[in-house]
Amino acid sequence: MKDPQGLEFENLDEIHVVGVYPDFATAKTAWKAEAQRTVDDALTKYVVVHLHRLLEPEDAS
Repeated sequence: MKDPQGLEFENLDEIHVVGVYPDFATAKTAWKAEAQRTVDDALTKYVVVHLHRLLEPEDAS
């Protein structure tokens, strides 16, 4: 991350995609596991990305 408080990536070629999940609860469980695994790396950040918001950003709410 360029800034740990933001969502701007330093190098898009190094993004680690954990998976695609059927619901938020399952995605949150996977996010929590990866975030805990990398807790000592201040430059690593995992986020849950809502694919529907990427496909239809004008409808994101």
